[in-house]
Amino acid sequence: MPAPARPAADGGTTADVVVIGAGTAGLAAARHLTGAGLGVIVLEATGRIGGRMATDHVDGFRLDRGSWLPVPDGPELALLPRPLPLARLDGGVLLHGTGRVQRVGARPRRTDGQGGRSSLTAAFDQAWLRVNLGRMAQTAESRLLARPELPARAALATRSVPARIAEGALRPLLTVLLADPALSASCRLSDLRLRAFARAGLSLPRGGAAALPELLAGELPSGTVRTGVRAVSVAANAVQTEGHGTIRCRSVLVATGADRAAGLLDGLRVPEHHPVTVLHHAAPQGLPTGPALVVDTARRGPVAHSLAASAADPSRAPRGRTLVTSVVLGREAGEPPHLLDRAARAQLAALHDAPAREWELLAVRHDARAVPATPPPYAAERRVRLLAGVYVCGDHRDAPGIGGELSSARRAAAALCADLGVPVPSGTADPAPDPSLTARAV
Repeated sequence: MPAPARPAADGGTTADVVVIGAGTAGLAAARHLTGAGLGVIVLEATGRIGGRMATDHVDGFRLDRGSWLPVPDGPELALLPRPLPLARLDGGVLLHGTGRVQRVGARPRRTDGQGGRSSLTAAFDQAWLRVNLGRMAQTAESRLLARPELPARAALATRSVPARIAEGALRPLLTVLLADPALSASCRLSDLRLRAFARAGLSLPRGGAAALPELLAGELPSGTVRTGVRAVSVAANAVQTEGHGTIRCRSVLVATGADRAAGLLDGLRVPEHHPVTVLHHAAPQGLPTGPALVVDTARRGPVAHSLAASAADPSRAPRGRTLVTSVVLGREAGEPPHLLDRAARAQLAALHDAPAREWELLAVRHDARAVPATPPPYAAERRVRLLAGVYVCGDHRDAPGIGGELSSARRAAAALCADLGVPVPSGTADPAPDPSLTARAV
């Protein structure tokens, strides 16, 4: 394995590559680079790895700081050095409206409405969703990308979708998949997300979201990651840190959020972001909804969707307790935690068909810049090589979410290796995109 760092002649440190940020993107990039035989140092300003993929341990509960529901067969997850343990949401997605509940998903336990009344209208809607999501699952990606590009909400209104299904099922489902209540994202991204969901459903990482950064960090040579070290300036051949001197190198890769990256790299584009707040509650053992994501299509309160997370992944709660994880999106995500909790109680009781007044609030996690906005025109891949020796990665350079983190890290590592004349390790090279299908932007 390559040595992550070497002593410099002046008593400092030198490495082939310095990666700034030990979140998913930074750790994934470091894995590719060390696999190419390069010496890498990863600098993390905080005291632990993982970034927004961190998992807190509170009284036997495992509480994710963000909300990640990976598609089980995601292409970037397939490139990990070993499989990431996932717990499928076998209960599918419950679209919880007023008076009826529709269940959709790759592996539903049942197709009848949970609670609520059955009717010819409900049966038609259920059949329509089943047939058309099935068609979406079989549609070639190239056909989706060839459609006229509009904001997702406008595209939904112009297609042959009954208005009742568009507003009562597809709009709230797409809100979950995009974390964008206004559906301002490009329909190219929304179509791809809906297709991925239709093909494989959703899942949770077993043991919490931190399982992914821990898996990546476990592949790195000892001493590669240095926590509590903040970079204050970068150049192609050196990184200046706060209180830890200068680290000299041959290349620098910035793998932080967009704001932090722009503070280190002048002129870097910073997109708008969507806020997300996650509420974690402890409930008594067992809820009627089971391992299903419950989406509020009636907009009863601030919560967009909720999940008895420990029903899918028992490791997230101590025996005899249930962890309920709920997500607030849009403007309401910025409300004070105590107000969100108070407003959500009656809503959660209705969604889970169980009294929620006595549930214990374990934690509230707010991220004002959780998800990069992707309005049209949608650039599926943004440039990761800024100049020879300086690179950037993160989901602000790719599709929003963890898939984009992993993809941009792989692309940045491949570009860096090419510039250094180092053979790109297997699983790192990015296949040549079809320019007619993939837009690129600075």
